[in-house]
Amino acid sequence: MTLILLGPPGAGKGTQSRRLSENLKIPQISTGDLLRAAREKRTPLGFQAESYMIAGKLVPDDLVIEMIRERLKEADCRGGYILDGFPRTVAQAQALDQTLAAGGAGSKIDRVVNIEVDREEVVKRLSGRRQCRKCGENFHLSFHPPRVEEVCDLCGGELFQRDDDLEGVIRRRLEVYENQTSPLIDYYGNKGILANVPGEGSIEEIFRKILKVVS
Repeated sequence: MTLILLGPPGAGKGTQSRRLSENLKIPQISTGDLLRAAREKRTPLGFQAESYMIAGKLVPDDLVIEMIRERLKEADCRGGYILDGFPRTVAQAQALDQTLAAGGAGSKIDRVVNIEVDREEVVKRLSGRRQCRKCGENFHLSFHPPRVEEVCDLCGGELFQRDDDLEGVIRRRLEVYENQTSPLIDYYGNKGILANVPGEGSIEEIFRKILKVVS
């Protein structure tokens, strides 16, 4: 099975993608993870992507598309995959269609799940995130706070707020999403493979809703 998860930043696409990956036994492909890894490794792509990510802008299509094309060639994608964070524009969706038609992993996309979340809820979710500088463990000031303020429960490292989780950056990311990514809802809706899922409730509740529309 080949799946795409859509939704604004903070909708829980990463969390739900990981659960789906475990349940369906297919890999999760997250462009966010791939881009952050490239940035941390200081690769040429990482340098190019960094300025866009900090400013809350989308990384240009050509950079992202090439990365995805290479990832889909890997052996673990032959039985299906879950795309988390890609495509983000109609141009990317069209490029993906061309890749699949040319013999990329999977001959078509089976289902596109759109997780719907209110704008202010997104701001609350993302601005409260904190990460450990030492071990990378994630926390949230409201949903998963550390036992000691700004200190990692696991290793005692310092917690920090990523640049792309600052409120001003989040709101710019949402504007970009609404202007450039929302048209994907119509694109896949017209293909008859889109399913809208409310992104409110517990992680388990949302996961059960997603399973219903992909089964």
